[in-house]
Amino acid sequence: MAEFEVTPWDVSGHVDYDKLVKEFGTDYITDKQLKEIEAITGDLHIYLRRKLFYSQRDLDAVLKAHKSGKGFFLYTGRGPSGDMHIGHLMPFIFTKWLQEKFKVNLYIQITDDEKFAFKQNLSLEDTRKMAREDIANILALGFSPKNTFIMQDSVYTQTYPKALEWSKYINFSTTKAVFGFENATNIASIFYPAVQCVPITFEEKQCLIPSAIDQDPYWRIARDVSHKIGKGYPKTAAIHSKFIPPLSGLEGKMSSSIEGSTIKLNDTPKEVKNKINKYALTGGQNTVEEQRKKGGNPEGCVVFEYLKMLMEEDDKLLEERYKNCKGGKVLCGECKQYLIEKLNAFLSEHQKARAKITDKDINKFLLK
Repeated sequence: MAEFEVTPWDVSGHVDYDKLVKEFGTDYITDKQLKEIEAITGDLHIYLRRKLFYSQRDLDAVLKAHKSGKGFFLYTGRGPSGDMHIGHLMPFIFTKWLQEKFKVNLYIQITDDEKFAFKQNLSLEDTRKMAREDIANILALGFSPKNTFIMQDSVYTQTYPKALEWSKYINFSTTKAVFGFENATNIASIFYPAVQCVPITFEEKQCLIPSAIDQDPYWRIARDVSHKIGKGYPKTAAIHSKFIPPLSGLEGKMSSSIEGSTIKLNDTPKEVKNKINKYALTGGQNTVEEQRKKGGNPEGCVVFEYLKMLMEEDDKLLEERYKNCKGGKVLCGECKQYLIEKLNAFLSEHQKARAKITDKDINKFLLK
C-alpha cells in the first residue's frame, strides 16, 4: 500500500487505519464496549454500527464513570478555515447523540487562534469571522444552551492563564517529536498545543473527546501531563473517527480547498447534483453491458462510501444496495441519483435550521 500521511493539519494518501492504531498507540472499539453503550443508550448510532468511529482511548473508564454515577463530560472542536462541509459536521452529529444519550455537558472549542497561527494566508480577523459562521452551522444541529458551552479561543478571556499552566509542563522536545515542529516554526504554533488542552480541565471528572483520529497527537501530550495540572486530572479519554474521503477518490479526506472534492453545507441542490455527477468516483464498469454482466465494485466507490458513512441509516437497504451493485442489478447513475437526493434532503433541512441562527443565539452559548 502506498505511503500516507496523517497530521492534525494534513491528511493524504490511502489511510491505513489499522496502522494508525499501532502508530498512535490507541485501541479498537470492541464489540463488548458497543454492547455496553447500546445497553445504556438503547441503540447504536450509525457511526458506531458502521465503524466510522473505530478507535478509542480509555473508553472503559468513561463507561465506568457513567455507571458509578461520577459521570463524565464531552469536549470537541472545530478550526475555522473556510466553508464547512459535510465531513466537518459529522463529529458534531455524533457528539450531540452522545450528549443526549448520556445527558452530559459539552464544551466546543473554536480554534480561530490555531488557524491564524498555522495558516499564513489568514488574518485573525478572517478566522474570527469564519468562527461565527461555523458556530451557526454547529448550532443548527439543535444543541441546547443548558448544557452546551462554546469556547472561542481568541474571545474567551480565560484561555491564556489556563493554557499557561499546561504550557509549563509541555516540553518543546515533546511537541517537536509529536508534531514535527522546527526552528523555523512560529512560536504561536509551538504554544498552541497548550491551548488545545484547556477544556480538558473545565470539570473535575473524566473527559471524553470525540474527534477524527488526526487530532489524537494533542491528546497524547495532554494525557502525559494532566496529572500535574492543578490538583491533578484523569487522563482524557478519546473516541476517534475515520475520515470522509473526497469525491474524487478514497485517498485523503474531504477538503474545502480542493475544487470538486467536497459537498459544502451551503451548496445548492444544483451544485450538489453537478459535483456528484462530475467528480464522484464510482466502482462501475466501462459500459452498461459490462456492469450488468460483471457487476460493480462498491468497495472502490465513493458514492457507496458516502451512503454507508453518512446518508443511508437503514442497514437492510444499504445491504440490498450493496448486493444489487455486486450483482449488476443497479447502475452507477442510479446510485448517484439516490445519493444526490439524500444529500439535498439533508442539506435542505440543515440550511433552514442555519438560517434561523442569529448572533443573539450564538452569544447564549459563548463562554465569556
